[in-house]
Amino acid sequence: MSDENENQVANGLDVEAQDMPQVAILTQYVKDLSFENPNAPASLQATSQPRIDVNVAVNAKRAGDNLFEVELKITATAVAGEITSFVVDLLYAGLFGLTNVPDEALEPFLVIEAPRILFPFARRIVADATRDGGFPPLMLDPIDFGALYMAQQGQGQGAMSGVPVGNA
Repeated sequence: MSDENENQVANGLDVEAQDMPQVAILTQYVKDLSFENPNAPASLQATSQPRIDVNVAVNAKRAGDNLFEVELKITATAVAGEITSFVVDLLYAGLFGLTNVPDEALEPFLVIEAPRILFPFARRIVADATRDGGFPPLMLDPIDFGALYMAQQGQGQGAMSGVPVGNA
């Protein structure tokens, strides 16, 4: 074994591993949370099933050297008949450290994988907010961020923003 290889093994380092892409989730946080129950108490007594519209947007921006902030914005509006039952608006974000990520993999990671990591935590916050507002918890269906990204790429658009994900 050469001295260089012995030093690599002795230090527990592999030069190839040092050049591999590395991702770290540094922190996750609520940037903004709003819950409105504009027609209470009437909205809490509604007998019909509300129509719930959900909109999800993803925004990613550089926050420093090898640091990126990814924001997941979720807006859900419930309407029963002509009455708005509730509106919940969440801006949930994560700070990601990325090292040795090739340029061509950067955008797909930031708008597909990072939101996929953040979504379960944001989903829980939305469910808790609606439950705490007097309604059954709104359990959002899982979102295929990859399919949404591919659909936008097919339409010639860049990073996801304001992508409606359907009705619950």
